[in-house]
Amino acid sequence: MIKITQIVFVFATVLMLVSCKNTKQKIQEHVITYNTSSSIKGANITSTSAKAFLNENKIEIRIETNLEETEENKLTYSESFPDLLKGMIGNDQISKDLIGEGVKFDVYFLAYNNSILAQRLIGQEELAALTGSGDGAQKKVTAKL
Repeated sequence: MIKITQIVFVFATVLMLVSCKNTKQKIQEHVITYNTSSSIKGANITSTSAKAFLNENKIEIRIETNLEETEENKLTYSESFPDLLKGMIGNDQISKDLIGEGVKFDVYFLAYNNSILAQRLIGQEELAALTGSGDGAQKKVTAKL
């Protein structure tokens, strides 16, 4: 009876270890899911893609548009970019769970020639500012823009 209990315990322990995913596996899974199922809607958005940087614990998200690189577009989209990011967080395109594990999301909003119209690196502090669940973090992020 003791042998059977030991065997069952060892089997259960091995099963638990195998089923647990580490952060790098979760990053890869998130990127695959994003690239196969995510769509961001907008009049000027042409495509979006994600790329994993496992050694840096970072996911890069590129949102490509058909917009020109002008100062007016940079100003307009840097002001509206936080609302787009909030929507992406709400849709789990930017994962709160991964950010909680120390992963950062580097999100780029690009003109048609791949120049940056708006960009934001989202970690725990930035997430709190965007979702309004921080203590004063909103003011810090707004000041950076």
